[in-house]
Amino acid sequence: MPGISHTWQWQREELVFLADRALWRPHSRQLLVADLHLGKAELFQRHGIPIPSDGDRGTLNPLIKLCQRFSPELLIVLGDLIHGELGLTERLRQILRTLPHLCGCPVKLIGGNHDRSSLIEGLPQQPSYRCGDLWLSHEPEPPPEQQDQLLNVCGHVHPVAGIGNGCDRLRLPCFAYNPSQQRLLIPAFGQLTGGHHCDESYRKWLVADHAIVPWFEPHPNRAEARVAR
Repeated sequence: MPGISHTWQWQREELVFLADRALWRPHSRQLLVADLHLGKAELFQRHGIPIPSDGDRGTLNPLIKLCQRFSPELLIVLGDLIHGELGLTERLRQILRTLPHLCGCPVKLIGGNHDRSSLIEGLPQQPSYRCGDLWLSHEPEPPPEQQDQLLNVCGHVHPVAGIGNGCDRLRLPCFAYNPSQQRLLIPAFGQLTGGHHCDESYRKWLVADHAIVPWFEPHPNRAEARVAR
């Protein structure tokens, strides 16, 4: 079921926040996702934690369907495509080798902290780079000094926002923009991921019930604990 999107303008960049937890650049037909953490269940299993092995299916199938819906000319993964070398099974390697075919477009991977110790055949890890008026990176990273007018678009943080109080409090993934740092955090695409609460310095758009909902938190909870990724 396609979700309700939200179009946001930053200088000359038109960016579309998708309820699928992805970012769409319509003029260049580029689709951006971050933090899939494929192989996370298998890595946990190797450490004796009994997690079902279907998490990758719950992440990859929505990604393939999203690419079928938008027909991007390029899929950009902003790091942490995999969760770690121990989870990179031969089956997962085979899937990743065919990922451009499955998605119907070339795939560019910006190396994340979980990817860096692994060699992924056919998907060489790229450093941060400029793309139009954007500086694309995995971790939050200011652009080079001579390009400080760019918007840093990144993953890594797994941004979430808290709504409600007490037992009724929910944590929802969100897009989060910090105007003073010129930074846009995009939510984690992976099914088996936690989240980091963003404080009041961020403007937020919640991903909720197949829609993007602008959110302005009136009473931020500064004591919100960070969830391990």
